[in-house]
Amino acid sequence: MFFVRTISIFAQNFIVKVTEYFEKSEDTLVSFEVLPPLKGGSMKSIFDTLDPLMEFKPPFVDVTYHREEYIYNQRESGYYEKIAIRKRPGTVGICAAIMHRYGVDAVPHLLCGGFTKEETENALIDLNFLNINNVLALRGDARRFEDKFVKQPGGHANALGLVQQMQKMNKGEYLDKGIDNGTKTDFCIGVAGYPEKHFESPNFELDLDYTKQKIDAGASYIVTQMFFDNDKYFEYVDKCRSIGINVPIVPGLKPMTKKYQLNSIPRRFYINLPEALSKEVAKANNSAAVKEIGIEWAIEQCKELKAKNVPCLHFYTMGDWETSKRIIEKVF
Repeated sequence: MFFVRTISIFAQNFIVKVTEYFEKSEDTLVSFEVLPPLKGGSMKSIFDTLDPLMEFKPPFVDVTYHREEYIYNQRESGYYEKIAIRKRPGTVGICAAIMHRYGVDAVPHLLCGGFTKEETENALIDLNFLNINNVLALRGDARRFEDKFVKQPGGHANALGLVQQMQKMNKGEYLDKGIDNGTKTDFCIGVAGYPEKHFESPNFELDLDYTKQKIDAGASYIVTQMFFDNDKYFEYVDKCRSIGINVPIVPGLKPMTKKYQLNSIPRRFYINLPEALSKEVAKANNSAAVKEIGIEWAIEQCKELKAKNVPCLHFYTMGDWETSKRIIEKVF
């Protein structure tokens, strides 16, 4: 049974910032990230994922955003027409539905890729109207089959520009300079952090410097990319603190559940896998054994992180609620 708050508490909950949850809690919190269903899907997949996880009382749920992708349709002439589509639309609507059903805050991801500054502003206006005041600002990935990120014409080249635009709206400044006394928004802005550095950064120090620029521009907390070696996270936090980054740093977690992830995770996310974990997964005889190894590894990770009083354990569910549930039950 998921818990449902009264209407008054539900309405009040919407004005709470993610960082306030961290400040008010003496214990490590739990939060989740969900993917919008593919176009043509329904909210049932989201509810099926979150319903069993609500017993852990997450204060907020993240909803990812996905940039457009290109498909090529062959025309009668024989030429191919390039068409942009969004395979996973609906982030804003999903956030509203989550808030309505569960009485928890929803945190939409907002991307640079595929959006002009005006489209970003319009999306932020819609979020503000819905009392969705927490946003995770991300550059986003390159399109499939592109070797580098290409910004949208009229859009931002990186998350720093996105944070700066949000902060201007928090001051009542809009793109249209003719707007006087514009409504001041109150967005609490999160950004991504990379314990093993972003793969495009030439070195760790420059990557940290860029993160600090985002914090100095107004971001209030960091959520890390997944990692499988807690020492990488702790070292990352220490290095952030040493250069004046003092905001909460939330560890992002995604258990290994498939043997092919031994290759796909390092290739796609540029993450080093611990030798002990890799050896155990490599010698596993079947998929069930791999999943058990991944879950046990994640349980030990989470126990150590919780013992160090991290602000929150943030699970990338990818539609797999059962794995997250099994881990959390062993940790809390």
